Amino acid sequence: MAVSQRCAAVFLLLAGISAHAQARFDLPGPRIDIRVTRAGVELPIAAVPNLQPFDQVWLHPAFPADQSAHYLLIAAFLRGTTNPPPDNWFIRIETWDKKVREEGVTVTVPDGAQQAILFLAPETGGDFSTLRSAVKGRPGVFVRASQDLNEAGFEQGRIQKYLEAMKQVPPGDPKAVQDHSDLLARTLALRPNPDCIKRDPAQQYSCLTQTGGQTLLDDGHGQTLAAVLSNGPNSDFINTASQTQLAGGGNYSAYVGALVDLVRITAGLHTAKYQYIPAIAFPAADSSPQSLDLRLNTAPSFNDPKSVIVIGLPAVQKSVSPPLRPVDPSHISCLLDPHVALPIDGAPLVFTTAFAHNLVLHLNVPKSSPQDIPLIPDAYQGGLVPEPNAPDRRELPNPDATRAVPVLNLATGKPSPPKPDPKPAAPLVPGEPITGTIEGLWGFDRFTGPTLPLQEVPGTGWRIVSSNQNPGIIVGQPNRLQIVSSGTACVKSVSLEAANSPTSARVDWKLIQPAPETASVGAKDPPKSGKPPVPEPIDITLNLQHDAAPGSIHLVVEQFGERHPDLIDATTFVEPPRIETLQLHAGDSSVLLTGSGLDQVKSLTVKDLTFLPVPPSQTVPSSEAGSKTEDKSLALALAPDAKAPSLKPSEKLAAEVHLRDGRSVPVSTLVLAPRPAVSILSRRVSKAAASAIDLAAGDDLALGSQLIFFLKSKAPFLRTNQIEIASQTQPDEPAELLHTTLSIANGSLILEDAHTILATFDPLKIFGPSTFGAFHLRPIAADGTAGEWIPLATIVRLPTLTSIVCPADPAADCSLTGSGLYLIDSISLAADFSAPTKVPEGFVDTTISLPHLTAPASAQPATFYVRLRDDPATAQPVTLAVQSDAPPPPPTQPHTRNSKPTVAPGSHPAPPPPTPAPAVPSPPATPVTATPVTTPPG
Repeated sequence: MAVSQRCAAVFLLLAGISAHAQARFDLPGPRIDIRVTRAGVELPIAAVPNLQPFDQVWLHPAFPADQSAHYLLIAAFLRGTTNPPPDNWFIRIETWDKKVREEGVTVTVPDGAQQAILFLAPETGGDFSTLRSAVKGRPGVFVRASQDLNEAGFEQGRIQKYLEAMKQVPPGDPKAVQDHSDLLARTLALRPNPDCIKRDPAQQYSCLTQTGGQTLLDDGHGQTLAAVLSNGPNSDFINTASQTQLAGGGNYSAYVGALVDLVRITAGLHTAKYQYIPAIAFPAADSSPQSLDLRLNTAPSFNDPKSVIVIGLPAVQKSVSPPLRPVDPSHISCLLDPHVALPIDGAPLVFTTAFAHNLVLHLNVPKSSPQDIPLIPDAYQGGLVPEPNAPDRRELPNPDATRAVPVLNLATGKPSPPKPDPKPAAPLVPGEPITGTIEGLWGFDRFTGPTLPLQEVPGTGWRIVSSNQNPGIIVGQPNRLQIVSSGTACVKSVSLEAANSPTSARVDWKLIQPAPETASVGAKDPPKSGKPPVPEPIDITLNLQHDAAPGSIHLVVEQFGERHPDLIDATTFVEPPRIETLQLHAGDSSVLLTGSGLDQVKSLTVKDLTFLPVPPSQTVPSSEAGSKTEDKSLALALAPDAKAPSLKPSEKLAAEVHLRDGRSVPVSTLVLAPRPAVSILSRRVSKAAASAIDLAAGDDLALGSQLIFFLKSKAPFLRTNQIEIASQTQPDEPAELLHTTLSIANGSLILEDAHTILATFDPLKIFGPSTFGAFHLRPIAADGTAGEWIPLATIVRLPTLTSIVCPADPAADCSLTGSGLYLIDSISLAADFSAPTKVPEGFVDTTISLPHLTAPASAQPATFYVRLRDDPATAQPVTLAVQSDAPPPPPTQPHTRNSKPTVAPGSHPAPPPPTPAPAVPSPPATPVTATPVTTPPG
């Protein structure tokens, strides 16, 4: 009920003060010089965040010499909202008094005081007693006014600092404007309206203080110093009301809650004689640090009701040290950088007030060298920077050896003994980062801030970080790589130059940012172990031209504090192969890679076993039937005497692909199920026609014959499985394969049982009359997985030999008649082909001359030998009856080695008897006499 009544009353008050709330606090007020002395140490009011009992406060009204109106200055001390102060806590100071004007007045903060407040009132009869009665009658109102005045001053200072810093940014650089705005917003804990940033600097102040798009983020420190009591539902109501049109519609929305409360409180004290107007006090940049620059939002009135200016002083309370924290605890700052800034946030008052002073960076190193670097806050750079024009390093100003600052004991009023210095740091290891601790004074009290990692010597041992994600520097594409050394914080620039080239090119680089959780607001200090973090790698982006050739390059690293740059040697490569799959079946001694650029592969290792590329003349199974070993796939196999690795299906496998240029590409896969496997149990050849040639090799198959064979499968042979038959190519032959599949569906396979299969293969019917050469087969599973190839047969085309006629004269040649004689490579009377007759290439005749063949009896079968072009390594026996009663052949040329067959002019051999149709047609031709070739045995 009480809250509701207060809310209603506030709405009525807001209606009366809306005009005051909308006015800016931009009217200059009178100036007052203030100094505070504690335990023999004197500080200007700008460096005092809090008062304490027994402090000596020197007050000096700095009015102009021609000041006509007499102002009464009243210093009042309060002790809470429900405990009115005694009369002797009000000090009357007549500002027009000559001694006051020349020397000022010193007042002592009484024991038990909690707040201090100043009043400037025009001199009238009974003014002092009237003001004292007003404060004693309603102390809570003035307690709240004191707190709100301090809070409003802090908040006004943050916006003022933001605007002053933004004026340093070149307005023509939108990126710089945005970057510095973000940096200042983080440092000062505010969120400005983005629309205001885009305006002219002269208009930004009005925009930021008259629009509702910006927010002052609560860091807790300023409110603690101001001892804000406006918590709970009442504060929520005030903040909500401050956004209404009645309360100004968002004017000063960044800190309007405190101002509306303040104006409401002072307007509520309005009497017929006095009206109270608030003054925000903070040191100005062009004023003395002991002066308070007062800002008013209403012009003082010297007529009734006369204006009483209310000025808040720091609260009387214990010191609250600034909660400084590193923006990123893992960030290493380079002390060699002349523009180094230690990134610090968490306490905007460090940057907007003079409370923090005598700041130093204390280096945690052995004391053989100076250890303290003077610092000053710089909101524009987002942290603490070395003090310009100061000695390189100095100790904190303190007469005793412990560097401690005297701290006042509030119980006794006497200084406490200084604290001993911490233990000296361990000896510095050359090249390793060090740490430094921020120390200084917060008002009269010493404070210790966060410890930061630092680097004070240039990094050494530069190298490129190798990783699976970094296969090398590739020409013709963007490259991202990382470089590291003993320290990376002092890098000034990175450039690229080719070997033996005097020119270099800058490259894009940046320190790798830490994880988001460590870089966010509220990040903690480094670990208490004292060990600095490991230097972050530097991320580099290289764009090498497409026409650049692989070779040596240099990365040139320039560092602060180092006269000579460091060179990192590197080698550029062509793009590595893209490995899509690695196929390895359990029990296999070969693998198959698929992808692109596989011609770069030198070898592959799996479990200490090395697989080498299979020569083109060899073949290994592929995962899919009918696939070829082309650029998109590469077969590799173990050495013939190597044992296949012992692997289980679905086992995770890690392999390494080694390239010819020395690089390696990691590959991972799962072991596939064993391949289907078959073996040939038996075979039978069904000849289409009789032939005088008796094939000597067991695996030779005459074209025109049908091969019927049984296969044995290790695993059950499914009805969807197939048998693939293909020709084998030779190294000097084109990679054109004859290929077919036998299946149960097309009738070429018949199951005897689940493991035994009858197969029928008719090459002439399937491939035609130009079929020859070695053929092999393999099983194909239903999912396309292929088994190992096994030899099947060598298909040969046979000529049709119809007759051989030999004259009675043993010195005369015999004539061999038939068709398709061009299929014969050579003819010999002996199995060792000691004196062969060579059949020329492109032989089109039907008769060829041979050396005289002596038969046991006339018209009895005789045996000689031929080598076929489709199988030139095998001597095939020929059995044919020799006819001796034929007319003598025409004269022939004498036999000479390697002589060509000749035909007697005008003569033709007798027509041969009828014979079966030849398997391979041959064009008609004139008989030719062949001359035998005599070669030594073997």
